[in-house]
Amino acid sequence: MAAKRFFDDSTSDPEYPPTEKRIRSRHSLASVVGQVVAANSIQNLCTSLEPMLRRVVNEEMENTLKRCSISNLTRQPSFRIQALEPSTLQLVFPKTLSLPIFTGSKVVHTDNCPLQILLVDKSSTGGHNQMLPSTLPYPIKIEIVVLDGDFPSGDGQIWTSQDFDNNVLKERTGKRPLLAGDSLIVSMRDGVAVAGEFEFTDNSSWIRSRKFRIGARVFASGSCNSHGVRIREAMTEAFVVKDHRGELYKKHHPPSLEDEVWRLEKIGKDGAFHKKLASEGIKTVQDLLKLSTANPLKLRKILGGMSDKIWNVTMKHARTCVMGNKHYIYKGNNFTITFNPICQVVKAMIDGRMYFTSDLTNIDRTYVQTMVSEAYTKWHTLEENQEVEGLINETALLTHGDMGNQYLNYHQQEMMISYQQNGFEQASSSYFGAPVEQGLQYCISESSSDGEYMPSKSFINSG
Repeated sequence: MAAKRFFDDSTSDPEYPPTEKRIRSRHSLASVVGQVVAANSIQNLCTSLEPMLRRVVNEEMENTLKRCSISNLTRQPSFRIQALEPSTLQLVFPKTLSLPIFTGSKVVHTDNCPLQILLVDKSSTGGHNQMLPSTLPYPIKIEIVVLDGDFPSGDGQIWTSQDFDNNVLKERTGKRPLLAGDSLIVSMRDGVAVAGEFEFTDNSSWIRSRKFRIGARVFASGSCNSHGVRIREAMTEAFVVKDHRGELYKKHHPPSLEDEVWRLEKIGKDGAFHKKLASEGIKTVQDLLKLSTANPLKLRKILGGMSDKIWNVTMKHARTCVMGNKHYIYKGNNFTITFNPICQVVKAMIDGRMYFTSDLTNIDRTYVQTMVSEAYTKWHTLEENQEVEGLINETALLTHGDMGNQYLNYHQQEMMISYQQNGFEQASSSYFGAPVEQGLQYCISESSSDGEYMPSKSFINSG
């Protein structure tokens, strides 16, 4: 019986290896998996590196161009000499910015006008802060840019053109340009340039200072125009740019009567004070001011957890409200009382005779205060008028002084004094229903320059 012949790799026919098919199959699957993994890794790596490489290339190109530009200037003696001369021409922003600034909102001055840039000559100001525009014999263009809020360092008065250019900010990777608008490069005429409408597209939270500045420079290489004149750049104060959603919670200055009450300072939306007021039906600024007139103690009780300091801040803000020219009329059997939009008495006609607030005695005021409380509870039934004839023009803004204590303050005042002058006798301590014996009654109401009402005087012509 012949012995079995064992397989020997070394003696087998090399042209027909018996395990070649099985081994090739196993290695083929592994190689495919490896190739897929490698391809994905390379693709992800390329995707990650591309933005970084683009940024590095852009920065290197810009630095190279700047070096070339500076070297070309320094090779020319005329430009080199002029660069050493101190600059007297400077761009300035004559007004401050309207703050706060939100993304997507127009950037304007405090007077809601577009940004203005002036060209001034510091040598002609005589050391004063005069901003008289200087003119050039040739036209120039001004570019609006965004700067880092930390620039310039130190006292903030000295910087070079290169320092300025190096601190110009660009958008974050994958974001739109920081400024959006069609007038970021404007022409200057007679020393004045007016920027068009533009807005920020991103907030300022992503840089270390968390603040931006707006800068203005001559639209030319190195801030030297083609005539070789150095014009110093302008910049605003540093400010924060907030996301547009923050504007939804913005406080209004001044507030309007229709504003929700949380638009007032120290009252947060959906906060404790807001909820307390809402539970009492006080939803708008007008609601709060009406209650502060009709029942100030009740309002203070509703906001019992509010400190006196916060109370004063909130009420002071509320009193800057624009009132407009609406008036409300409350009628009874023998009286007609006219109120302003916050339930303050403007005038009262009782038993056919007209009385202004300052014409009332202490007893009469108690009666009128009762009418005020009644009118407040029936406010939705009052007749609304746009104007009231015979009234002296009222100020559109509420002024300082606690409206809730107006009547208390009046109780402590002498309402009228008697004197005779030019044939007129001033009435004193007149009560409702007291007849005028002779002559005509005149009611004169005065207002001070700051908008506060002065006591009215009632005169009787005795001639």
